[in-house]
Amino acid sequence: MHYDVFNGDADGICALHQLRLAFPRDSKLITGVKRDIGLLKHVEGVRGDTVTVLDISLDKNREALETLLADGISVDYFDHHFAGEIPQHPGLMAQIDPASDICTGLLVNNHLEGRYRPWAVVAAFGDNLFASALAAARPLDYHEEQLRQLEVLGTLLNYNGYGSQLADLFFHPETLYRKVQPYESPFDFINEDDAFQTLETGYNEDMQQAAGVSASDLTDKTAMFIFPDKPWARRVSGVYSNQLARDNADRAHALLTENADGSYQISVRAPLNNKHGADELCRQFPTGGGRKAAAGVNQLPADMLDSFSSAFRAQFGG
Repeated sequence: MHYDVFNGDADGICALHQLRLAFPRDSKLITGVKRDIGLLKHVEGVRGDTVTVLDISLDKNREALETLLADGISVDYFDHHFAGEIPQHPGLMAQIDPASDICTGLLVNNHLEGRYRPWAVVAAFGDNLFASALAAARPLDYHEEQLRQLEVLGTLLNYNGYGSQLADLFFHPETLYRKVQPYESPFDFINEDDAFQTLETGYNEDMQQAAGVSASDLTDKTAMFIFPDKPWARRVSGVYSNQLARDNADRAHALLTENADGSYQISVRAPLNNKHGADELCRQFPTGGGRKAAAGVNQLPADMLDSFSSAFRAQFGG
């Protein structure tokens, strides 16, 4: 049996889509909300099975990965998050690059030598890597409106992945991948599948709600926002953080959303003009991780809020 294990955001979906357009195969899909990255533990394989992993941190799945390899299960691993030490094992093929201007969709695009490049562009836009998306799109010679459509699609696929539970999402990420799966062209998906309109309507409504929340702490270098324990707030946390980063490229942003238990879910964006430090900051706290430009904390205890605020300002010079 083969397993495809992928992050439920734009990057994970588009990375898998490129691979399966190039190499179709039946597989068991394992995914979840964007922040559900401990996915490898759900693979119940046996010797001789194979696994492809896309867009989840090796460091956060190390124990499960080592178990799979020890059990004779081969793993292909594509990712751009902090990995720590990569195991040296004949059953592991790892293409991992944590550079701040790369995403998993672009890694797969390189692996496939650009065969399904438009979907890599969508992935990069979804991960807020606008310069990388435009650079990847250059050989396609798209006009401005086509690029705008891919930008919107990437943003919407990414938007759908955010939430503390699957009930927060418009589509289960596996369902959304299945909707994308028939389309070699992202423009055909945009024009033919009603999922696009559903997500666009939800995104516009949620972003309007988010725009009404003022910063709780604001300096020239940093801005912090606290959102309520509401589904719209959980859905919009990542894409609104990305929008804030684009609108204020020299400022770092932290968007905290209250969880039902009183803890906070946090999205952090390093300044776009200096895309470093978000992962270092978030790894200082329980359930924290991510990449250099964008990272987060799933459950920050309420009594650590002041510590996080201080560390955030210290990390980014606020």
